[in-house]
Parts: sequence; structure tokens; C-alpha cells
Amino acid sequence: MLPDDIRMDVKSDETILDASLRSGISHAHACGGNAICSTCRVVLLEGEENVQVRNSEEAHLADKLKFTNDVRLACQTKIVGDIKLNRPVLDSIDEELASQSMSNGEISRIGEERTVALLFADIASYTPFAEALPAYDVIHVLNRYFYLMGNIIVDHHGHIIDYYGDGIFAVFGIDERENPALDAVKAGDEMFMALKRLNPYLEKMYNRGFDIRIGIHYGEVIAGSIGINENKKFAVIGDAVNFASRIESANKEHGTNFLISQCTYEEVEEQVIAGKSVEANLKGKSGSYKLFEIKGVK
Repeated sequence: MLPDDIRMDVKSDETILDASLRSGISHAHACGGNAICSTCRVVLLEGEENVQVRNSEEAHLADKLKFTNDVRLACQTKIVGDIKLNRPVLDSIDEELASQSMSNGEISRIGEERTVALLFADIASYTPFAEALPAYDVIHVLNRYFYLMGNIIVDHHGHIIDYYGDGIFAVFGIDERENPALDAVKAGDEMFMALKRLNPYLEKMYNRGFDIRIGIHYGEVIAGSIGINENKKFAVIGDAVNFASRIESANKEHGTNFLISQCTYEEVEEQVIAGKSVEANLKGKSGSYKLFEIKGVK
């Protein structure tokens, strides 16, 4: 194999990627060897007749990326004789990422497409609230708020992805729950109930309270770990994330506190008490979108 200049013995049931990793080569495979990315691709220099035909997964990606016949996915390709190949995706960064994705010789699943429910929660009019308090008290209030809301999210099988200022971003369905959209809506509903218990404390301590706004969307994301070393964290990315964030922001314009997308509503319609529906123009999105106000859970 070039540029490593290594000769490998490949077992009959092994893919080229399996053999590379077994031989200690940090062969890039960003999707974990699932034929979703092309980072493990190799170029056949000799012995093209000694590789098995593309399976359906490889053929799909090869067609999408217009691979020539000599370009193959190492994670899918098995061989029946001698070949010579080049591994084109290689630099120090690729090698380091590939090394980090291996643990005890096993391939880690780094990226995965999932259909999940995404919840964004934000404190309404937070800036004037924070400006009226000493700095220590701001952190104290936020920690108390995050503690209450975080426990509710976890109790409803959600995962907190990030805290952004006074906001919370959580995802439901990573653990393949039966109805993650309902888990998310139930969590949102309980968060409002928890706020009713928190505000009397804030009124007593600071003579002021606050409201929250929540937006939920049910859609497809790519989920996996990003970052390096001790800074690596679980993340979800994709247009659905931006959509959910925009839904939360739409509450301010429409005088609501709890809005969900139509996709989410279709998953929970029989279990929720709905208020008004609105046609919303969302920042960064073309056209208008029907959103549903949630008043409670049955």
C-alpha cells in the first residue's frame, strides 16, 4: 500500500480498511466504516481484476461522487488476489483523527444519521434581568435554573448538547426511544411547570422573575463526537438544528412561549393540548412554515 510502502496480508473475510487498521495503519474513516463518507477511499494501481464488485452501499456513494472504476471504498472492498493501491487521503491531520477514532483496536462510530427531536429553550428578556443583579447572583440564578431544567430533560430521556448563555439546547431520541418528539414536548411542558416554582423564589430574592420560550423540531441530524482529546464532545449538526433554533425565536414575534414544528405536531397530536397555529417566516429559511402552540400535555 502506498504511500505507506507496506505489504499486507488480507484475510478472506476482511475489507481493505479492516486489514489496514489491523496492520497498524491510521487509515482515515470518518463515518466509522459505514460507507457514508469517502475518506477511506483508495486508488487501485494494479490488480483491479482481483477485487470484488461493489456492493449496494459502495455503489450508491460511487455513483453520487462519480468514482472511476479504480477508486474504491476501503471499508467495503474485499479482495480475491494481489493488488497494489494508493491511499490518497493522508496528511498529519487525517492520521491523527484516524488514530483518535480507534480505541483498543476497535473502530469507533463517529458520525451517524438519526431522526431526533431538538429542543431549544431561552430566557425571555434575560438581559435586563441579569443587568439588575450582581455578577455572582447572575451565575447563581443560572445554575439554579439549569439544574432544574436539566434534570427535567434527563428525566425525559433527553441529552443536553449545550448551554449557550442563558439558553439550553437538548436532543431527544439518541437512545432510539419510541416517540422522542413526545419526550421532548413533555419535557418542555414540565419545564414551564418548574418555572412556576422557581419564580416565587426569584421574586422573594430579587423582586423579579422571568419567562422562558421553547421551540421543538423533529427531523434528521448527523450525531457524533467532535473536537479533540479532552475537548471532544457529543454534537448534532444539520439544517434541523437551525430550524429548531428559529422556531424558538419565532415565539417572540407571535406572542407565544412554546412552539413546535408541523413535523413534531404530527408525532404528538393525540397527546397534547394545542393552542393557536401560526404561519411563520423563519430567519434564514425561504417561505413560511406552520407552527403549533402547545398549551399542555394530556
